[in-house]
Amino acid sequence: MSRPVAPSTVTGKPVGPVGFGLMSFTLPWENVEPSAAVKVMKTALEQGANFWNGGLFYGTPESNSLHLLKHYFEQYPEDAEKVVLNIKGALDATMTPTGSPEAIRASVEEALRILDGVKKIDIFECARVDPEVPIETSVKALAELVSEGKIGGIGLSEVSAATIRRAHAVHPIASAEIELSLFTTDPLNNGIVTTCHELGIPIAAYSPVGRGWLTGKYKKVEELPDHPFARIWPRFQAGAFEQNLKLAGAVGEIAKRKGVTLPQVAIAWVRRQGAIPIPGTTKAERMVENCADVQLSEEELEELQQILKEFPVQGGRYPEQLSGLLDA
Repeated sequence: MSRPVAPSTVTGKPVGPVGFGLMSFTLPWENVEPSAAVKVMKTALEQGANFWNGGLFYGTPESNSLHLLKHYFEQYPEDAEKVVLNIKGALDATMTPTGSPEAIRASVEEALRILDGVKKIDIFECARVDPEVPIETSVKALAELVSEGKIGGIGLSEVSAATIRRAHAVHPIASAEIELSLFTTDPLNNGIVTTCHELGIPIAAYSPVGRGWLTGKYKKVEELPDHPFARIWPRFQAGAFEQNLKLAGAVGEIAKRKGVTLPQVAIAWVRRQGAIPIPGTTKAERMVENCADVQLSEEELEELQQILKEFPVQGGRYPEQLSGLLDA
C-alpha cells in the first residue's frame, strides 16, 4: 500500500514528505498579517516542506498568495532555489476556467509580473479543466511557455485518469493536484492515483485533513467558522455533520493510542498513498506538527480502512454549484 513520493520532475530535488498550501492566508475567514505568514513559511522550509502551492485566485487581484510569496522571497532571496513553487491560475473573475492559449499565457504573465523575478514558477497548472477547450490545446500552450522558460513544468488540477493520460501524451506532466484524505478517498478507486504512479507523476494532495474535519476542532455545527463557505459545504450540513463526526472520532482514537495528534495520523495516511500532502496553516507550531514523521503500521492502515467502511463519509466534496468541474 505504501509508495514512495517521487522527487520533483522539474527541479530534480526531493520534495515533501509534506508540502505547504498557501490558501489559508487569503481566505476571508482566517486573515493573517504578512509578518506572521512569513514566520510560518520560514518554519515550513525549515521542517522540510519545500513544495509550496499557491494560486492567483487565493485572495484578490491586489493581494493574493503571489504577493505573499514575493514578500517572503524579498526577505529571504536565498530560499528561492530551495522551494518547488506550484502556482494555479487560468480562472476568470467568476471562477470559470479559461483554458485557451491566450488566457493561459495571460495568467502566467500576470503571475510573473507579481513575483517580479524574486522566484521562478517551477510548475504552473490550470486550476480546472476548461470544458470548452480540449486538454491537448491547453497543455500545448503550457508546453510553449515551458520552452520559453517562463515556467518550469506543467501541472494538472482536479482531472480524471483519462485526462491525465491525454495531457501526458502531449507533454510530460510535473504534478497532479487532487483532493485526497480519509474524507476523500475517491482517487484511490477511480484510477487517478494508479495512473499517476504508473506515469511517474507526483501527486499533490490538497485538504489532507478533510477541510478541518481531521483536526478534531469541530464538535458542533455551531462551532463552524462564521463564513458562507463553511455553511454551504455539504459535509458540514446538519445530518451529515453528525455522521462525519463519528469518522473523525474513530480516527482520533488511533491518534490517542499512538500518542500523536489527529492531523498527524491523517497526513501520515495520505503519505502512505504515495502523495505529498499540502496542508495549509496559519501557525508555526501547527506547521511543525504537520511535518512530524509519523509512521502507520500495516495493522493501523487496515484499522483505518475498517473505519472508512463503518463510517462512510456523508455529503459531497463541494456544493452542487461548484462540483461540475471536478475530476474533469
